[in-house]
Amino acid sequence: MRPTPANPPTSTPTSTGTAPRTTTAAGSAAGTPTNASADGGTPTLEDRVTGCLVGAAVGDALGGPVEGWSPEQIVERHGGRVRGIVGPFHEDWRNARPIAPYHKGDGHVTDDTLMTHALVRVYGKVRDHLDAYDVAGHLVPDLMGDPRWIPELEAEALPLQRLFLAEKWIVARLHYGHADPREAGTGNIVNCGAAMYMAPVGLVNACNPAAAYAEALDVAGAHQSSYGREAAGVFAAAVASACGPGATPESVVGDALALARDGTREAIAAVCEVAARYGDFEEALKPLRDAVAPYDTVGPEYRSPSLGARRPSRLHSIEELPVALGMLLVGGGDFRRTVLGSVNYGRDCDSIATMSGALVGAMRGASAVPEEWGAEVARASRLDLHAPAASLAEVAREIFVRDVERRRAHEAAFRTIATDADRVPGTHGAAPGAVEGALEGGA
Repeated sequence: MRPTPANPPTSTPTSTGTAPRTTTAAGSAAGTPTNASADGGTPTLEDRVTGCLVGAAVGDALGGPVEGWSPEQIVERHGGRVRGIVGPFHEDWRNARPIAPYHKGDGHVTDDTLMTHALVRVYGKVRDHLDAYDVAGHLVPDLMGDPRWIPELEAEALPLQRLFLAEKWIVARLHYGHADPREAGTGNIVNCGAAMYMAPVGLVNACNPAAAYAEALDVAGAHQSSYGREAAGVFAAAVASACGPGATPESVVGDALALARDGTREAIAAVCEVAARYGDFEEALKPLRDAVAPYDTVGPEYRSPSLGARRPSRLHSIEELPVALGMLLVGGGDFRRTVLGSVNYGRDCDSIATMSGALVGAMRGASAVPEEWGAEVARASRLDLHAPAASLAEVAREIFVRDVERRRAHEAAFRTIATDADRVPGTHGAAPGAVEGALEGGA
C-alpha cells in the first residue's frame, strides 16, 4: 500500500483582514452565496470537478493571447480591456517574436491545460493518491509517447514539443537523467510550472486542504523546488478548500494562509490584504502588482527577467498564485470578474487566470463558467473539456472510499495497542481511557 496523506479535519480559515463588501463592480448585492451554483443549487462533487477543470481551461484560453504583456499594452492592442475570447496579440503570429510558432488566442488553451489533463490521465491510471514516482512512471511517458492535438501548434504532436523548458526538465531529469523523482525538481527554473496543473490534486482531496497540500508537495518534488514547489502545494490546498460546503473567497484564502510557508505566505497575505479593498479589477490591477512586486523575482519587465530571477529562495514567491487569490477576492467569487481581472493583469496571465478560474469553478460548479466561453474553447482547441472531469470525479470517489478504509484500519490497530497500554499502571502518555475516549469521540 502506498503511503497516503494524513486525513485531518479541514483547517479552520484564518482571518485575512478582509472587509465585508457592499456591491460589486457589476452591481451584484453583497452576501450572495458564492458557494451556490449559478442555478441556485449546491454543487455536487461532479459539478465542482467539472467547474474547476472547465474553468481552468477557459481562464487559460482567455489569458493566452495577452500573456507576457502589461495592462497598458493590452489596452493599446485591443482598444480597451479584454472582455472575452480574443485573437492573437500579433496578427502575423506565425512569424512574430517572441510568440512564434504558437497560435495563442482564438480560444486555444496553452500548456497549463495540456499538463492539467495529463495529470488527470495519470490519476485515471493509478486510481489512488499520487507521488513523485508516479510522475516518473506515468506522467513522463504520457508527455513523450502519446501524440495529441496541440491547439497552439494547430497540429498533432507530442505534448513534450509544446512544453516550456521548465516542464521539459521533467523528461530530461527523470527519463534521461534517472534522478530520484522525489528531488528531481532541484536545480530547475523556479516558476509556476508545477503549480499551474495542480488543480487535480486539490480535487481528489476535496474538502481536505492539508491532504491536498501534502500530496501536491510530493508530486511537485519531481518538477520544482523552493517557492515553485510550495506554490503547487498551496494552490492544490486552495482548490480543495474551494470544494468545501459554504466555501467563500475569504475562507479559501484563509486556508491557503494556514498552510503556506515563507515568502509564499507573505506574498499571499500582502496581496490579499490589498485585494480586500477592491471590488473592481480595473482599480485593483496596479495595487495588486505593487503588493506582489517585492516577492517576485522576475522584475518589472516580464520578458526581461532580472539576474536573480527564478532562483531558489525562502523570501520570494511566484507571482501567479498570490495574484490569482487576490483576484478571487476582488471578483467576489464571480467567474467573469475574477477571470477577466486575472487576464487583464497581464504578465503570466494565462496561468493566473487558469488558477483563479479553477478556484471559482470548484467553489460554484460548472454553471458558474459562461457556457459560450466553455463551448468555444472546446471547439477551438478540439478538446472534450468534460470527459477529463467525469473521469477525475469517478477516481476521486474511489480514492475517498480507500481513504476511509485505510483510516478505519489504522484506528482499529491503534485502538488495540492504545487500550492495552491504558490498562498498564504507570504507562507514560495519555491518562487511562483517554485514547479510547478520543477514538470513540471521533468515530
